[in-house]
Amino acid sequence: MIPSRSVGLSASEVAESRRLHGVNVITPPREQSPWVLLLDKFRDPVIKVLLAAAVLSFVVGAVRHDFTESVGIVCAIVLATCVGFLFEWDAQRRFRRLNRVSDDVPVTVLRDGAMQRVPRRDVVVGDVVVIESGETVPADGQLVEAVSLKVNESSLTGEPETDKTADPAHFDPEATYPSDRVLRGTTVADGYGRFVVTAVGDATEAGRVTEQAAVLCDEPTPLNRQLARLSRLIGRVGISLAVAIFCIMLFKAFFFGGLLQQNWLAVSQQVLHLFMISVAIIVMAVPEGLPMSITLSLAMSMRRMLKTNNLVRKMHACETMGAVTVICTDKTGTLTQNRMHVCGLVRYDALSDPEFAEVVAANSTAFLDAEGRILGNPTEGALLAWLRSRGFDYEPLRAGAQIVDRLTFSTERKYMATIVRSGVSGRKLLCVKGAPEIVRALCRDDGLGAQVAQQLDDFQSRAMRTLAVAWSETDADTCEEAVARGGLTFSGVAAIADPVRDDVPAAVQRCLSAGIAVKIVTGDTSATACEIARQIGLWDDSADGDRNRMTGAEFAAASDGELLARVRDLKILSRARPLDKQRLVRLLQQCGEVVAVTGDGTNDAPALNFAHVGLSMGSGTSVAKDASDITLLDDSFSSIATAVMWGRSLYRNIQRFVLFQLTINFAAIVICFAGAVFGTEMPLTVVQILWVNIIMDTLAAMAMASLPPDPGVMADRPRPRDEFIITPAMARTIFVCGGLMVVALLGLLGWWSCGGAELSVRQLTVFFSAFVFMQFWNMFNAKGFETRRCVFASWKGCREFFLILLAIGFGQFLIVRFGGEVFRTVPLSLREWAFVVGASSFLALGGEVVRSLRRKLKVKG
Repeated sequence: MIPSRSVGLSASEVAESRRLHGVNVITPPREQSPWVLLLDKFRDPVIKVLLAAAVLSFVVGAVRHDFTESVGIVCAIVLATCVGFLFEWDAQRRFRRLNRVSDDVPVTVLRDGAMQRVPRRDVVVGDVVVIESGETVPADGQLVEAVSLKVNESSLTGEPETDKTADPAHFDPEATYPSDRVLRGTTVADGYGRFVVTAVGDATEAGRVTEQAAVLCDEPTPLNRQLARLSRLIGRVGISLAVAIFCIMLFKAFFFGGLLQQNWLAVSQQVLHLFMISVAIIVMAVPEGLPMSITLSLAMSMRRMLKTNNLVRKMHACETMGAVTVICTDKTGTLTQNRMHVCGLVRYDALSDPEFAEVVAANSTAFLDAEGRILGNPTEGALLAWLRSRGFDYEPLRAGAQIVDRLTFSTERKYMATIVRSGVSGRKLLCVKGAPEIVRALCRDDGLGAQVAQQLDDFQSRAMRTLAVAWSETDADTCEEAVARGGLTFSGVAAIADPVRDDVPAAVQRCLSAGIAVKIVTGDTSATACEIARQIGLWDDSADGDRNRMTGAEFAAASDGELLARVRDLKILSRARPLDKQRLVRLLQQCGEVVAVTGDGTNDAPALNFAHVGLSMGSGTSVAKDASDITLLDDSFSSIATAVMWGRSLYRNIQRFVLFQLTINFAAIVICFAGAVFGTEMPLTVVQILWVNIIMDTLAAMAMASLPPDPGVMADRPRPRDEFIITPAMARTIFVCGGLMVVALLGLLGWWSCGGAELSVRQLTVFFSAFVFMQFWNMFNAKGFETRRCVFASWKGCREFFLILLAIGFGQFLIVRFGGEVFRTVPLSLREWAFVVGASSFLALGGEVVRSLRRKLKVKG
């Protein structure tokens, strides 16, 4: 026990302590300015490629006096970055109020021999602080006095009730924090205490946890990794094609175009012209609609996920949830209801139900509010709620019983006693409740020892808290005297636990079936954690053992090397301290896992911050919410499974857009390459290309982003962390569909050019419409990617997709009909429209036939 002066600190000692140790204020995390948030959007790998493409495009535009492509790329960059910025900034504004913590709450301290009330910020190291039921502990300290003191440490350990004492003989060796230590931010559930402050502000346990929660984590998201690889691929392919085309065209010009006979000025102009064409190929290879598609997909998912109780703060968290391979969850409040509940009560006496209800109600200091929430001791409150469920309202029973004397619960006694004049029977009764072994020792021999012991073993084997109730008639006026006489009647045993949420077992099974490992990290005992894991289907006694569970002390004592060989098998980490969870996340990430962490307390904040996705609870602390990426508004684990489904579906939608746009880009580049080799120009005007880009970028991005989530993705395993966003199946589709487009379009041009005559405007209009409707039908191939049913039959939830398709088709009809000289079009006949739409539809029909055959072969296999 640390020494403390009976008169407290003097004014000069307070000033000196404040100079040495600082003020009792935790430094809040720095808020990101809007400019930093906006600039952060430009770090996206594809945006970087687009910026380079924009510079090259402006150079080409300056030479050709045509900046159409340049403006289009700049618009794509501005839209993608601004939309992402606005959605994230709006989400951050919702969270700002969560950081408003008052440091002006008055605290009772002993100074200069007198009790004083000072603001919490003015508490210093060495102060003697008095705490009572309902108050928040203002700083870390060591107890010098504790009377029936119970502290709610859920903000740091996740557990709602911990006995505290200043007597070393009654210390709990398994406690997460020493039994004589109180911590800033925890609340006094019951009793009274005095402690000497040992740490203030950032030096407290809560301060260290908050500091870790504010540390910037440089772990890239899985999607950013994929986009970085895609950007590098696009850059290499674009440069390679540009060099190849430049060399081919230069070779043709020198050896077949008579360039060797020209003067140096003409040669320089021609070489510059060929170089500009090559640079245009690089620009064409960049999918400028990809950032827009990703941003729209993430933004729309943010809005939709809000309807499923997932408030997304950081956009990329939507998609990252789909890549998660491990979920580290706390127990209290996430898997359980965070409300103590009487799971069973066995009676052993003949006392009437109204009298038994009075014994329980009178010997309690807890309350239930109007909504049934417990105020005061959670265990006592659970008994009151049980009485109410049996038709006995504790308030009139308590009001009718005249209290003669009361002995409050203490860690040393392990029981509470009250003498009342019964309002039900009129008798003077001694009412006792407490630890069963203590209460049994106060009772007369009733021959029920073996039966009670068996019942206690049954309750305790299921990790339930047990509480015994006893009574006797007495003529004593003090509880000490009445208890000392003994001879009580053993009335019953209550089993109390924090029950599992009804929807959790099914949600956990959804995650396990989806290939996601679930790990429980809790401040509770190993036995309780194992029982909860057993109830939710995470623990199997026949298969799981000591290798699958650890305590916080064992975890802290082990080296990183030892833990790296074990963390994947670990299912339960009990008696965990705040930074244990963060260390577990780091180790799992080193093993190549994509980690999501759930939590509601300050203790969870470091792990929430360092995880790939941090999931805080809507009822959690402000520090936890600020460190997280997603807030579960209903505090339910089932919302996590829903978020995983959204994330996987979102990633698939992004893949669909990549598939769609790269197919078009591939076709356009090959046609341009062929034109360079054979000396023909692309038969599309600048205005037509602008319309094609609108389809490829904005409309297609909106269409793919609007596709609904597919519950079938939960049957798949998590995608490998290093898997490229372009899968082999996608690559085959890109080359096959793109190749078919090239053959069809070049074949059309070749057919019309057989006679050597120039192409008519009507023929060019047909070519333009065929090119657009190939994109139209190719959207069905993109929509059908990795689906388990016919793409034409999947209408549910796809209204926006089909409306956008209708807008593209109708827009093309209007352009052809009324475009005239601006779009270089003439109206087409019904027969020509039938040819364009019908011939191009084979792209989608053929794709569906191939997918259908693959599905049947997969079923047979």
